Amino acid sequence: MKKYQLGEFEEVVMLTVGILYKDAYGLSIKKEIESRLKRGVSVGALQTALKRLEDKGYLKSFDGEATEERAGRPKKYFQITALGKKAMEYSKSTRDELWRAIPKVALELKIVEAL
Repeated sequence: MKKYQLGEFEEVVMLTVGILYKDAYGLSIKKEIESRLKRGVSVGALQTALKRLEDKGYLKSFDGEATEERAGRPKKYFQITALGKKAMEYSKSTRDELWRAIPKVALELKIVEAL
């Protein structure tokens, strides 16, 4: 089911939009990802991912109120669509299936002797 596949960063962005719910706009998404994952996020990479997710129909955007702080420009907010929710559920179930398929012994710490 290729149409529901999400890349790792796309999945992180989608999850973060869900976490922020009604406060999901560019800068808040960036700060939340950086805070939770302890990794930097470039504005360009985030904007590209948001646009791609919107083009796929996984997110929808709407403008908030214009503010003086933003020189009269409105913030662009994002919400997860029904299709986006399906993509997220597919991604989670796929990962869960893969984790369940790993034999426990494969994750046990092994000491390998050098020859």
